Amino acid sequence: MRVILPYSQQMAEYDFGPMHPMRPERFTLALDLMYACGYLCDGDSPSRRGARANIVEVEAAEVQDLSTVHSRAYIDTVMDASKDPARFSARRGIGTADTPAFHQMHETAALICGATIEALRAVVEGDARSSLSIAGGLHHAHRESASGFCIYNDPACAIAVMTRDHPGLRVAYIDIDAHHGDGVEGIFYDSPDVLTISVHESGRYLFPGTGRVLDTGVGAGKGYALNVPLPPLADDACYRLVLREVIAPAIAAFKPDVIVAQCGADALHTDQLTHLGLTLSGYSGIAEGLVQIAEEVCGGRLCATGGGGYDAYLGTPRAWTLLLAAMLKVDPDPLLPEKWRSQVQETIGEHAPFHLLDDSFAPIGGVAEKVRAQTASVVERVRQASPLLR
Repeated sequence: MRVILPYSQQMAEYDFGPMHPMRPERFTLALDLMYACGYLCDGDSPSRRGARANIVEVEAAEVQDLSTVHSRAYIDTVMDASKDPARFSARRGIGTADTPAFHQMHETAALICGATIEALRAVVEGDARSSLSIAGGLHHAHRESASGFCIYNDPACAIAVMTRDHPGLRVAYIDIDAHHGDGVEGIFYDSPDVLTISVHESGRYLFPGTGRVLDTGVGAGKGYALNVPLPPLADDACYRLVLREVIAPAIAAFKPDVIVAQCGADALHTDQLTHLGLTLSGYSGIAEGLVQIAEEVCGGRLCATGGGGYDAYLGTPRAWTLLLAAMLKVDPDPLLPEKWRSQVQETIGEHAPFHLLDDSFAPIGGVAEKVRAQTASVVERVRQASPLLR
């Protein structure tokens, strides 16, 4: 069964301006690299390298679908600012330094939401084995407000729409973005049908400052939110430990029908906004691990999204290409295509690296051991706090 990537070029208009750290080039360059590697083809046509991911058309999410997560008052606020950015509402998180207002912001954000809804729908209803909504993963938006570069919460909307249309559907949401997936967690904090797992840099050091080990849900959802706050400089070994000791057993115990994975690339050690130590090889290993978990637990049904990633021209495009390679179960070529390297050089005026993978991160002596010990302590606390892991 195929892998799909719902996409529209209009998504690149989700742009807060040239000085904002969230650049659309992070996913447009990723798509160019995926094409150059032979991992993508348009529509239902076969790729030159055999079975590869198909780009599929996408429509904007309707208001009724956005309303599964966001209030109508907030949606109206976004629509007003979309027509006239001067009519922003800082009270609702629009027009702030993080999330400036811009023309067509509603239409563009709704299109990204529509892509993630379609990505999850195709997997749930059997039209695709797995899917990637590369411009999605906007996990900070709340019911009543924008937050952290996120206007509409596309992962939450997709999950809410599918659980509405398919009563009894069990969804596991895994978030490996460096920032806590607070918006998605908050939407489903009282739900026993949606398990949320967020692996992030500790809120002591990074926005949004939430995601403690003891934050495990409320009411019927108690125990169905897991948070793994990592120390700065957490490296590949730390992530392997979390994957093995938290993510895999929690998913196996929960027994979801489908997995949604927010695969932000801002945990890379080259990211300018965060302080973690993941390499591209480590990121690729996580992606492969998530694919394997999906195979073992829910028949391979995996809907992945993008997310954060502020090494926009080099690190993030390579990470998301490795993510797609893992979903396609192909071994990536270690060398970057010369065509893509030339394109990057024209875009940023710098030479692009020669290799797809980069394992150059090495903390100074003694630091790695200390960070790994801190991570092991966090993992043990998570295991004690979660009924799924006892």
